[in-house]
Amino acid sequence: MMREIDVAEVRDAVEGLCISACYDLPQDVMEALKKAAEKEISDVGRDTINLIIENAETAARERMPICQDTGVTIVFLELGQDVRLVGGDLYEAVNEGVRRGYTNGYLRKSVVDDPFLRRNTKDNTPAVIYTDIVPGDKLRIIVVPKGTGSENMSALKMMTPAQGMEGVKKFVVETVDKAGSNPCPPIIVGVGIGGMMDKAAQIAKKALLRPVGQPNPLPHIAKLESEILEEINKTGIGPQGLGGCVTALAVHIETYPTHIGALPVAVNIQCHAARHAEKTL
Repeated sequence: MMREIDVAEVRDAVEGLCISACYDLPQDVMEALKKAAEKEISDVGRDTINLIIENAETAARERMPICQDTGVTIVFLELGQDVRLVGGDLYEAVNEGVRRGYTNGYLRKSVVDDPFLRRNTKDNTPAVIYTDIVPGDKLRIIVVPKGTGSENMSALKMMTPAQGMEGVKKFVVETVDKAGSNPCPPIIVGVGIGGMMDKAAQIAKKALLRPVGQPNPLPHIAKLESEILEEINKTGIGPQGLGGCVTALAVHIETYPTHIGALPVAVNIQCHAARHAEKTL
């Protein structure tokens, strides 16, 4: 039996998720920040993290954006194969939801229609949409407002298999070190390894959605996450680049099968305002 979902439900869900994602920092991120404040040895760094926490609490209480850069809207859809969408086009519904969310939530509209002509679309559309077909009769919608302070510091490198884990570790740490204060640390570092260049970048961004600090289920990858996090926090960049031992809250690595001659590595950096919200229809 196919289950019908009207795309109007998708539109309404996306509208609400755009607003809640920009107003409410996820609980796992808040908890990670509070633990980071306890761990930070620098007085300035500790005070900075506490100000970040206070800002997030104020945003949630006053119903206003955590950060002025409400970003490009990234939408991950997990569409059950037993779902039949009715009432219109799925992607049009998603973009209408973004349009309404950014208008009704008084969120900054940052999308331009052409990389060179740069005319603002005035409604933050179009969203960047990724769709996976999965078993079942549900539709899971994850909205990720992604600002460019952190996104501009991200990087991708086509490495050789011979460079191995040590090469990956060096590339990730160098990327974060080069970024310095620009991505508003303490950051979360999403790393995608494998596939081809496009797949590595996609899974690096999706890695940011994992609960903060939850290790990869593969022991050798979890070990690599821990080692990279340790090296990043030795850089001394610290909260907002003001120095300290907490530059990153977590390193999350996702992997995908790849070619015998390839080792693509993407680093997608997320600022302390690690915003995302989800709903299942």
